[in-house]
Amino acid sequence: MSSHKPIKVALLGCGTVGTEVVRLLTDQAADLTARVGAPVELAGIAVRKPNKHRDVPAELLTADAEALIASDVDVVVEVIGGIEPARSLLLAALRSGKSVVTANKALLAEHSADLFEASDASGADLYFEAAVAGAIPLLRPLRESLAGDRITRVMGIVNGTTNFILSGMDSTGASYGETLEEATRLGYAEADPTADVDGFDAASKAAILASLAFHSRVTAADVHREGIASVSAADIAAAKALGRTVKLLAICERVTEDGGESISVRVHPAMIPKSHPLAGVNGAFNAVFVEADAAGEMMFYGQGAGGAPTASAVLGDLVAVARNRVHRGRGPRESAYAALPVRPMGQTPTRYHISLDVADRAGVLSQVAAVFAEHDVSIAAVRQEGRVDDASLVIVTHAATDAALRSTVDKIGGLPVVREVVSVMRVEGEEL
Repeated sequence: MSSHKPIKVALLGCGTVGTEVVRLLTDQAADLTARVGAPVELAGIAVRKPNKHRDVPAELLTADAEALIASDVDVVVEVIGGIEPARSLLLAALRSGKSVVTANKALLAEHSADLFEASDASGADLYFEAAVAGAIPLLRPLRESLAGDRITRVMGIVNGTTNFILSGMDSTGASYGETLEEATRLGYAEADPTADVDGFDAASKAAILASLAFHSRVTAADVHREGIASVSAADIAAAKALGRTVKLLAICERVTEDGGESISVRVHPAMIPKSHPLAGVNGAFNAVFVEADAAGEMMFYGQGAGGAPTASAVLGDLVAVARNRVHRGRGPRESAYAALPVRPMGQTPTRYHISLDVADRAGVLSQVAAVFAEHDVSIAAVRQEGRVDDASLVIVTHAATDAALRSTVDKIGGLPVVREVVSVMRVEGEEL
């Protein structure tokens, strides 16, 4: 038995994830004691309506989160989500020297600077592995294992709902609306799926990943964001015809130009080749591809959401901070020394797949190609299919800035020979 006094834990929130945290703390009590070097005891659970949580011990429940934090607890675990009251509660905990474990991606993407400053001032730990990619060990490798390397790119699938929808569209040929309806029925999409399908969830996670990978403060507002609602069955079919698939990607990359460095952080649908490791990530799974100078290419894959997987990441952090309390250690602090600027999306070079509905007559391609040349957008590949009165023209470009591409597409849309710009989608994961 341990001779150290128990590590007392306050839990804020007891929904799907919180309930699993309680279960794991109870079921694995003996193992946690051995791993930490002291018993880990749940001192209280703060919820809005204590009488609604009959699956946890009633004596632990309270509606007064502030009083629970002010008590003699050592660690505060937050799984309530949102900005307030989570921000105020965690700042109060950190300022009083209590370690914090949080799964709150939205809070970290907006107010990590405040939290880290409070953590540094008091010497308390701030851990947040569960905020990105559920059970997948991802943030700690970026924060600790790769701390001696130079990360150049982080690209991944970090939202299970959108990946389930796009995977379903790819496998069945169904429309976005039909597949979203199926995802909702099966419980993979919320009744209001806006945060997922419009890319807000992935943007928060991208901000956290970029901050850690590039030692710079990045917020959700810095992230260029596009969702998947505009992805059509025709886009999926076009990707298949080119040996690609469509994924909603969070992309964080270091850009060097004219001797200076900046970072690009964006979330948007993109075509990737079937040969890319991320192309085979289907259903509600997550995966993140990391590139570093010395370590090379790595991929982290697994369950990206759900009560038990997320609780697993929370417990991993809890063990770490509890060990630090017992052995008088400290976890890693914020590393934002590089302070790299975030490059505007208009200046960010990417490749594109453009599908046009054009008149089926001679000279169409030359007119379209002239507009690309005028805007200094280089064409990598062209495919044209004729029909009775019109034709489909598909163009894949080399890397071009978003601003140049948008100007090109706007002018092409005004050509008399172009009936419609059917779709414009970025291409990632290969050199053309």
